[in-house]
Amino acid sequence: MNKNLIIAFTILVSLLSFKSIAQQKEVTITGKVIDKETNQPLEYATISFFSKKENKIITGGITNPEGNFSIPIETGTYDISIEYISFKKITITDKKITASQNLGSFSLQIDAEALGEVEVIAERTTVEMKLDKRIYNVGQDLTVRGGTVSDVLDNVPSVSVDVDGNVALRGNQNVTILINGKPSGLVGLNSTDALRQLPADAIERVEVITAPSSRYDAEGTGGILNIILRRSKLQGMNGAVTVNAGTPTNYGVSGNINYRTGNFNFFNTSSYNYRENPGNGLSERETFNGDQPSTFFNEYRNSDRTQDGYTISNGVEWYINDSSSLTAAFVLRNSDNENETSNETFQLDENKDLIRRFVRLNPEKEDDKTFQYSVNFDKQFGGNSQHKLTFDFQYENSQEDEFSLISNDGNPSQKVQTLEDQKRILLQTDYVLPIGEASQFEFGYRGNFNVLDTDYRLENYINDDFVLNTGLTNNLIYTEHVNAAYTQYGSKITKFSYLLGLRLEETRITVDQVTTGDFSKRNYLGLFPTLNLSYEITENQSLTLGYNRRISRARSRFINPFPSQSSPTTQFIGNPNLNPSYSNTVDIGYLNKFGKLTLSSSLYYQRATETFNFIQQGTGDYYFPELDLTINENNPNYDNLASQYNDEVEVLQSTPINLASNTRVGFEFTLTYRPTKKWNLNGNFNIFQFKNKGDYNGTNFDAENVSWFARINSKYTLPGNIDWQTRVFYQGPSEDAQNKSKGMFSTDLAFSKDILDNNASIAFNISDVFNSRRRISETTTPTFYTYSENQWRQRSFNVSLTYRFNQQKREQNRQRRQGNQNGEGGPDGGGFDDMQFE
Repeated sequence: MNKNLIIAFTILVSLLSFKSIAQQKEVTITGKVIDKETNQPLEYATISFFSKKENKIITGGITNPEGNFSIPIETGTYDISIEYISFKKITITDKKITASQNLGSFSLQIDAEALGEVEVIAERTTVEMKLDKRIYNVGQDLTVRGGTVSDVLDNVPSVSVDVDGNVALRGNQNVTILINGKPSGLVGLNSTDALRQLPADAIERVEVITAPSSRYDAEGTGGILNIILRRSKLQGMNGAVTVNAGTPTNYGVSGNINYRTGNFNFFNTSSYNYRENPGNGLSERETFNGDQPSTFFNEYRNSDRTQDGYTISNGVEWYINDSSSLTAAFVLRNSDNENETSNETFQLDENKDLIRRFVRLNPEKEDDKTFQYSVNFDKQFGGNSQHKLTFDFQYENSQEDEFSLISNDGNPSQKVQTLEDQKRILLQTDYVLPIGEASQFEFGYRGNFNVLDTDYRLENYINDDFVLNTGLTNNLIYTEHVNAAYTQYGSKITKFSYLLGLRLEETRITVDQVTTGDFSKRNYLGLFPTLNLSYEITENQSLTLGYNRRISRARSRFINPFPSQSSPTTQFIGNPNLNPSYSNTVDIGYLNKFGKLTLSSSLYYQRATETFNFIQQGTGDYYFPELDLTINENNPNYDNLASQYNDEVEVLQSTPINLASNTRVGFEFTLTYRPTKKWNLNGNFNIFQFKNKGDYNGTNFDAENVSWFARINSKYTLPGNIDWQTRVFYQGPSEDAQNKSKGMFSTDLAFSKDILDNNASIAFNISDVFNSRRRISETTTPTFYTYSENQWRQRSFNVSLTYRFNQQKREQNRQRRQGNQNGEGGPDGGGFDDMQFE
């Protein structure tokens, strides 16, 4: 906030608050405000005097460059608050003032929750360590400016995003993604597509929770990624707007605006984005024909995907009184997507001579709509923000409709329609009770009630008309109710902190296969203990240990017994007999700050039972390209067709199964180094070994593999105060019983400069500079070998302009003082000084 505006505001408040009542006496209240961490004075800290009798702020003031304040006020009883942007507020309740006095010195400490409100424009460290999570502040990453949430996650330590947009935590894709700590309509039915549409500028921070406490749902054996959206609570109006454009064609606008007046805070995050994402891929298959020579079937794919959508998130927070607030919010997400995929297929004989070439064109239209309503009530007791009771209600309705008209060699072939309708209700309450100054007890309840209706319809073009394929057309209604109760207790004894928790989850699942009339129920109960320990060896060193038990439930698609086609020769079919998978994980962390170098490391072990694995196998069906016909080998007409056309291709089917066990052992570390004030380096390395053990239908699927990935970020300030950031990422090769994936390398570049007196920034970035972000894999079975490549998005260029209003850079305050003291800007020193159990 501008200094003159602050002074003017203070003078105005003082004038409006003045009362000339003869019997009241004016006195002077003085004191000092300092930064607890650096012991340096805080200039422009705000001191306010609130009268409960008149239910308003009577007067206030700010501190001078030495951190001192001197405020005239009439005698009386007041609540006095001492505040500074992104520091924790101090409140003195029912202070009786009868004479002039010095209130002494107030030490404010940094508040990670509030810091995110200005983090988008702050030069601050990106990683903070808490007892049960790591917090990644995304504001200073230039490579994601004008990008999406998917781009942000691909830049977070421990997280990787493959070319298909699938998110993995430490190489495990069974990750739960939350928005503001809850399931959200912003993620929608298809989290991969939704994360590619939500703008990066809407994010305040990402919490990487590899050892979740019992407060969180037990779902997701890989852990939890909690995306916190930006919301300010500063008085008046503030916010930021970003416009961006690039090639391949993409453009958009996004903004976040907050307006706080009196007891109300109005907030809005909105965005519109149009993106064209050309991609390509290939699949080359060799089929082993026993004693006969092999035959070959190659497919080459080009995709032109268009995403055109907007997201609106509105809300209002009502501060009922000093200890209670009510928040209501509404989310609307709407997108119209198109995906035109062209498959050019070559059928070859044993000599690799061409038998037949045909082109399959699949233009797909997809309409996504999500509505979400939420209400939150927060009650604090005794003026203590840690002693609180909260209630949450959330209702969401998501619809995803897909339509395709497929043609082969220009002739109509199939009509495909998929209609998905999901309704979700969330009920949650949490109670937190501080015990003394260093302990905390908590318990709560959460109910998740989900219903997903999937209607799949496939029509084949036969005799100049579309005919319903009754073997594939189906309607499935999947209902999942999860009721959970938890409790946890944490305490800090000198340098040792611990958090013990236990969660009970009851799951009720019903599967209504409307097409066949089949109906099934499954109920199961589970206990999920958690343990989080921390020991502060020195001021700069700490050890953590986390243990948790978690569950992975089969999604509706995984248990749908009707197959769905991705091409005439490939199918996916669910397995209605899938059991949930359970995992136990131990995580040992170590943090150390060596002057300008900060090391954050972790050793982890996970053992999961009944894990989900996908196998490919033949179906007994064969596709005749020339006839555009699929027929089973047991059909009386099969032999005649096979001898007549000799171009049949076996239809392969992918299905999930429960394997006996999976063991994963890994090590990762993150290094942050700031050799000079202009140069900041950080790197993340993760290596893990996994073992699968199990048999299915007489086939052994034992597999053992070591894989790894590494990420390096470098940010340097060039002459003219131009920031230059480079990111290099390498995903190591991996292997299981049937599949091998090769390593993948990519590089991103970005440049940024502040303009308009630091109220705006312009940035230019290049994603995948060498156009090398491509997945290459091989699949080997006793009957076939397949080599495949897939590139979801090609190299892209983007320029963005961000304008901020009523926000400031914070380099001149805390960062400048820290830099002068120790010359380094590594990660926050651990976050264990406070009871941070969230």
